[in-house]
Amino acid sequence: MAFESLSEKLSASFKKLRSKGRLTAADIKEAMRDVRLALLEADVSFKVVKDFIAKVSERAVGADVLESLTPAQMVVKIVNEELIALMGSENAKLNISSKPPTIIMMVGLQGSGKTTNGAKLAALMKKQGKRPLLAACDIYRPAAIDQLKTVGRQVDVPVFEMGKADPVHIAKAAVEHAKKHGNDMVFLDTAGRLHIDEALMDELKNIKASVSPHEILLVVDAMTGQDAVNAASAFNDALGIDGLVLTKLDGDARGGAALSVRAVTGKPIKFVGTGEKLDAIELFHPDRMASRILGMGDVLTLIEKAQQNFDEKKAQEMAARLRSNKFTLSDFYDQLLQLKSMGSISDIAGMLPGVDPKALSGAKIDEKDLSHTEAIIQSMTPYERENPGSLNSSRKKRIAAGSGTSVVEINRLLKQFEGMQAMAKQMAGGKHSRFMGRGKNPFGF
Repeated sequence: MAFESLSEKLSASFKKLRSKGRLTAADIKEAMRDVRLALLEADVSFKVVKDFIAKVSERAVGADVLESLTPAQMVVKIVNEELIALMGSENAKLNISSKPPTIIMMVGLQGSGKTTNGAKLAALMKKQGKRPLLAACDIYRPAAIDQLKTVGRQVDVPVFEMGKADPVHIAKAAVEHAKKHGNDMVFLDTAGRLHIDEALMDELKNIKASVSPHEILLVVDAMTGQDAVNAASAFNDALGIDGLVLTKLDGDARGGAALSVRAVTGKPIKFVGTGEKLDAIELFHPDRMASRILGMGDVLTLIEKAQQNFDEKKAQEMAARLRSNKFTLSDFYDQLLQLKSMGSISDIAGMLPGVDPKALSGAKIDEKDLSHTEAIIQSMTPYERENPGSLNSSRKKRIAAGSGTSVVEINRLLKQFEGMQAMAKQMAGGKHSRFMGRGKNPFGF
């Protein structure tokens, strides 16, 4: 996660405060020095850090904090609130035109991820019932049009292209095409450069003047740190952007761009890219991001992720099976598949309060192991799946031969299954049973 190092340093600083029964002004000053260093090391703009520390310090040395029974918690609360304010207070959504099509102009430097994230956004809008169109306005980068057509095919969104024609004419023709074919959103994939230059800005200005986009989204790479903030300032000065898409926030970037860009440009981060897959994009929620930075988790995003990836009907069926104390190997495999669709275990752990994702950095569902599990279960008869206790030595040898695995792997799988089955029985018969049957638990338990 981008803020892993920052989160660790802030947690260490607040831990010092918690060890003190009462806080003095000197204690808070020392803590703010630690916070300042942590933010600067995370590549947050110096001016932004200076203003942030001044605001937090002013509130933290007040009587409400120094006289509080839990002053350290009050300081964390203030830092949390100021982080939220720094990143924009609330989620900023796309401007949708009342008269279709809504025109979204994707801009940014070359390599920032405009093409991929334009497709991601189009796919996200399609899930919400929209009929998006992708338009290939980048005629300079080799294979840019082919790349857009490829990602468009993958997310099942049509692509409008006119080869190497004038980008301004392409943008205008794409909007007309959308009107005629019932597309209510148009995503213009514009050209980028390795560095900002006058020719690029002139072309983007001409496209803006010709189609009057309802939204200009700047795509910036979180891993470029202050360069991302500088690019945002330059594009905003030239075009008047409406918001940003911050990419590669799942990487090992220090994350300073996310904390600086709103304060420097005055424009909100609207979406964040959280992975390479074409569904790895989500709305940016400043409050949730602040919570994750301070190690307080992000349960709401975890719930939304679960709701997107888990089938409610299957969850209800699973609840019924658990009530009747039935949990088979087929059910076990279904759970593994659905958990895999949510991402790595460490990503999920990072959204849970008080859980250190670093401790689980090696914990992930291996694709190879999962394929072996599938092959083993598929090689069993329906009776064996329902009654794993029937698997004697000869049956295991037959399954191993049929699945291309070994008896050792089969025994390992059965041991994992027994542990999960025991947990399922406990939840079905214990204090959690009152939650069964509501179909609300996305994990099916």
